[in-house]
Amino acid sequence: MIIGNDPILLTPGPLTTSAATKQAMLRDWGSWDAAFNAMTASICKDLVDVVNGTASHVCVPLQGSGTFAVEAALANLVPRDGKVLVANNGAYCQRMLRILKYLGREHSSVDVAEDKQATAAMIEGALKMDPRITHVAQVHCETGTGILNPLAEIAGVCARNGKGLIVDAMSSFGAIEIDVAKTPIDAVVAASGKCIEGAPGMGFVIARKALLENSQGNSHSLAMDLHDQWTYMQKTTQWRFTPPTHVVAAFRAALDQFKAEGGTSARGARYRRNVDTLIDAMSALGFKTFLPKSVQSPIIVTFHAPADPAYSFKAFYEKVRARGYILYPGKLTRVETFRVGCIGAIDANEMRNAAAAIGETLKEMGIKSAAPEKVAA
Repeated sequence: MIIGNDPILLTPGPLTTSAATKQAMLRDWGSWDAAFNAMTASICKDLVDVVNGTASHVCVPLQGSGTFAVEAALANLVPRDGKVLVANNGAYCQRMLRILKYLGREHSSVDVAEDKQATAAMIEGALKMDPRITHVAQVHCETGTGILNPLAEIAGVCARNGKGLIVDAMSSFGAIEIDVAKTPIDAVVAASGKCIEGAPGMGFVIARKALLENSQGNSHSLAMDLHDQWTYMQKTTQWRFTPPTHVVAAFRAALDQFKAEGGTSARGARYRRNVDTLIDAMSALGFKTFLPKSVQSPIIVTFHAPADPAYSFKAFYEKVRARGYILYPGKLTRVETFRVGCIGAIDANEMRNAAAAIGETLKEMGIKSAAPEKVAA
């Protein structure tokens, strides 16, 4: 799967892509070309199909990272007089709160420990306490830790209380089932460089068509106006402004491979094998996971850093990188950690090899124990 001697990206995006996906970026495309516009349309159709939304939802692609698309979803689908509740159990929940502050949208949060799920009961309690809340913004898989929040239960609470639900599915889309025909969700937001295994540079919002049609005037920004982007595409088949053509072409190739692999269920199963293999191999080295297995997603694993005084993340990172694997720093404030992504064009064998490289690095650094100083109960 890997080309040449490039290191394997054990990160949650950008990630290691296949040779076919890389190959797709070698051709130049005209942004007004009919073939390119047809490619965009086919991508949008397939993305809606991934969440079984053909009867109710449409896809709007957007230039930029996933955060661009999250901001666009919040800015367009929440009216300017709306109020958004965020169940905050990690860094990307905190980012949504920061976005809402920039947008001038009223908001509140339920603060949850980073190793605990946001639950439907928590959200229902907050909704009952504040009837002014109109929307809930929920991170499905919190990439800061790897925790998986119970989306279906949260969606049920929002529907029963008549609240809109906007889901940041950045790290779950294409690996963990989301079915908007069964689960009431106003918008699912993700990006090209995650579990579909494309190159980074394009976000997308899969929104309930009726809501998008009524969102004109909500956006604070021309560039992020989803309503304008969607209506222009419907009228002309073109992007409003210069699209990331090479990224779009790579994403088309990645989607073809995603479908050939067997879609969400097959990709999620491969990632789960990656996670299980990694945790087993790292546990054998003495590492401890931050999360219990019951809430661990098949996307990224957070490990406690060794308490051994010979450990420093910078040196650890560089020595593991020299052996062909790029890790991810921790995202927590309470304890020192590092993260290992399990997504991308990699399999369980790469996870075993990565753990072996980490084991060799421990010996080189003179780290006698990988055990953390203290593991939270």
